[in-house]
Order: sequence, then structure tokens, then C-alpha cells
Amino acid sequence: MTRIDRRELLRGGLALGCSAAASPLLTPMAFASAPWDNRLVVIVLRGAMDGLDVVRAVGDPALAALRPTLMGKAAPGAIDAGFFAFHQGLDRLAPMWARGEFGAVHAVSTPYRDKRSHFDGQDMLEAGTPGAAGTEGWLNRMLQTVPGLSAETAYAIGREEMLILSGRAAAARWAPETRLRLTPQGRRLLELVHHEDPLFRDTTAQAIDIVDSLAAEDEAGDGGMAGGGGLRGDHVRLAEFAASRLRGDSRIASFSINGWDTHERQSAGLGRALERLSDTLLTLEAGLGTAWDRTAVLCVTEFGRTARENGTGGTDHGTGGAMLYAGGALRGGRVLGDWPGLTEADLYDRRDLMPTRDLRAHAGWVMRGLFGLDRAAIEGGVFPGLDLGADPGLLG
Repeated sequence: MTRIDRRELLRGGLALGCSAAASPLLTPMAFASAPWDNRLVVIVLRGAMDGLDVVRAVGDPALAALRPTLMGKAAPGAIDAGFFAFHQGLDRLAPMWARGEFGAVHAVSTPYRDKRSHFDGQDMLEAGTPGAAGTEGWLNRMLQTVPGLSAETAYAIGREEMLILSGRAAAARWAPETRLRLTPQGRRLLELVHHEDPLFRDTTAQAIDIVDSLAAEDEAGDGGMAGGGGLRGDHVRLAEFAASRLRGDSRIASFSINGWDTHERQSAGLGRALERLSDTLLTLEAGLGTAWDRTAVLCVTEFGRTARENGTGGTDHGTGGAMLYAGGALRGGRVLGDWPGLTEADLYDRRDLMPTRDLRAHAGWVMRGLFGLDRAAIEGGVFPGLDLGADPGLLG
């Protein structure tokens, strides 16, 4: 039986009762236990991460002309990969890179093309096959290839469930507790709306007191997990909880990090998003302990962004992009992929980075190496119709 303490219950109840005033943004997580010792974490970077800015092809002479403002503002990052250089927002991952536990794959995409819709692109990314959007996800289909799997007990509060682990195989869901904050305007609005009704007025007053109490506790004592460097934020909580479950019976975890849609002022927005991703990976590493050596983390996004910057210091929806990866089970310290070039003739539709390999092939080879899945099961069941191609050598 799962124990629910007063703090968790109050947070959960208030998230439902005070959502209009506090506006909590929750990200559900999905887990499934499996009979393997290796772990797989898939992080969906919602909003279309600009792979050309995160993993910069500084060795390609066309890059500076396509992005005069973005590249002009770019400070040298701590991770130098020769032809490529990483965005400085990932500088704290330099030790992980040096140990061979962090890397990237460039010029990849799903089969999704041309319409460049976030929603359709994310459905394709999570379903893993055209025409399966809204039915089941590729991680769930992977679990269906293994008999006798059991789901963990968990909770679901907040947004829609993630498609990537939805399907017939047993899987559990959980969403993090919420840091509730009431602005002075929100507090006053509640008081005015409920003033003439004693029941709602008194209940609202009690709820506000609880919110204030929990907020004070958070400010006083919530500094993140031991070994996590005092990191804070909902993304850190997701990683902490994921690590706690993966240290136990869970072997598969998936969650998402938002904030990658950088149509304008990309230099500021992308830097913040990469800081959150760095927090997440460092927290997973610290929380998993020795299990980190048997863990693969894949950070995937629905599509890349245009090769040219736009007039507002940002980039628009594109096609090819990058996948980031981490974990002791993978061979990092490298940028993999077949670079297509950035001249206008090399670009997809003369505007986007040309994909040179299917993102799903890399995920498929990771699952094959981690869990020993048969190639036919991956190409026929997990990603129907996919040709895995040659092994890219991601596994350590």
C-alpha cells in the first residue's frame, strides 16, 4: 500500500481546488517495471528544440551567414567537439561529456514532414509511426514484446497522459506535487468572489493559510535532493522521482520538459531551457547512483528549426534537428550523424536542416542493445515499417 502523507494530500487537493488562482502547470510521468537491469529514460523536449543552436556546426562556413545575430551573440561553450561546439547552457555537463556519458546525434528527425505543427509532430514522435497518433506509444509497444510485465502503483494529476507509454501493456502514471503560489491579486479575487458565502469564504481562508504554510516550508527547507547540488524546480522533482523509481523495480521512464519554442529572443529562451535540461540530467545522475552506469537517457524533440534566423532573434519551425543523450550505458563524448551541410542546396526545402537518418533508428538500436530485443520485433512491432539500418554505435 502506498502511504500518502498530509503534505502530499493537501498539495494534491489544493491543486484541484485552487487551480484557477494558482495556475499550477503539471507534467505527468510514466513508468513501467521490466525484467532487465538496464534502464531507459526518454525525455520529450516539447516545443521543437533548435538543434543547430544547441549543437553548433561551427566547422560549416555557411552557419555564420545563416545566423549572424545568434552566432554573433554566442559565447564559446565549455564542450568543444571539433567540427561542433555545444551551447554554453550545457556547460555544467562538460564533466559528463569528458567521462563519455553525454553526447549528441545530429541531422535526425521522425518521418513527420512539411506541416510543422507542434501537436502533430509530438504525436508522431510519441506514437513512433505514421497513422498511429492517438492510439499507443512506441515505448508501450516495446513493453508489449515482453510477457509478464507489471505496472507500478502511481498517481495521475494534471495534464493529458503522455502518448509515448500509452497502450495495452501495463504502465503506471504519476504527476509531481505542486508548488502553490497565490499572487496578492489572486488572493483578493478569491476573497471577493467568496465573501458572501460563509462556506466558501471559510474554506478559501483555510486553503490560503495552507498555501502560505507550504510555501514557507518550501522556502525554508526544499533545496533539492542530496547530491543534486541544491537544484530546485519542477523539472528537478521529475528527475528526483524518476531516479527513485528507477533505483527500485522500474526500468522505463518517460517525461517531458517544455520551453523549447524559440520564435523570438532565442538567446535568452534557449539558454533557460538548456539550464533546466542540465539540472534534470545532473539530478538523474546523482539520484541513480551506481545504476547510472546501466542507464540510457534519450532527449528527443518533435522537429528542428529553420536554418536561418528570423527577424525577431529567433527561429521558426523546421525539420531536421538533434537528439541529446546521456548515461553510463551509452558511449558519449561524441557527436554522431551524417552532416548534410548548410548551403541552400543542401537544406531541406531550401530552409531546414536536411535529416540524414531517422531518429527512431537510434532509439531502436538503444533498445536492442539495452534489452536484447530482436531486430524483427523493433522493425515490425515497436516501429512498424522502420529499417533500422546499420548500428550507429551508441551503446557503451
